[in-house]
Amino acid sequence: MEVIGVGMGRTGTLSLKSALEQLGFGPCYHMVEVEREPERGFAWLDAAQGEPVDWDEIFRGYRATVDFPGRSFWRELTSHYPRAKVLLSIRDPKQWCDSAMTTIYNPANAPEPGPIHQVCGLRFQHDFGCDPQDADRLIAAFRAHTAAVQKAIPPDRLLTYEVKQGWRPLCDFLGVPIPDEPFPRLNDRLTYPPPGSAGFPASTP
Repeated sequence: MEVIGVGMGRTGTLSLKSALEQLGFGPCYHMVEVEREPERGFAWLDAAQGEPVDWDEIFRGYRATVDFPGRSFWRELTSHYPRAKVLLSIRDPKQWCDSAMTTIYNPANAPEPGPIHQVCGLRFQHDFGCDPQDADRLIAAFRAHTAAVQKAIPPDRLLTYEVKQGWRPLCDFLGVPIPDEPFPRLNDRLTYPPPGSAGFPASTP
């Protein structure tokens, strides 16, 4: 594991997945991988329930991770992979909340019942501790998450980043050349949900 993305969903994480893979840090684990490899959902459920897990096995075959479920276990992952660089994707908290409430926290986009559905519910309460449609508490939790990461991760290991900044800060941080092609722009609100993705439960279990 070389890059650990710890930013919330709806901060450009699917674009980051594509960007990291273009830069040679792929495959990159993302929520869309959950539907492609549902057997890993049971391992994530063990992690969500506080059971010991083999992180190397969960991420077998991957060089990077962004988005849920990995970002919800950022403390465990950044400790387990001490040499990995940490990428905190952010955006304006109010804009993030508006986007999240109409997509990943929209009841219409809840995943099918199963292990990952349980993971979503358990970790939502762990990360936010509120109803998915409570805007004030979502925004407060988003800001608290940003502050917690910035406090815990040394500055030379961390990049706080907005995807609208494009290639340069990301490439400088990772020490790789800037590609000739445009930075990927994927999964805007008009095309949500992306193929193969899963949303989050609209209410806690």
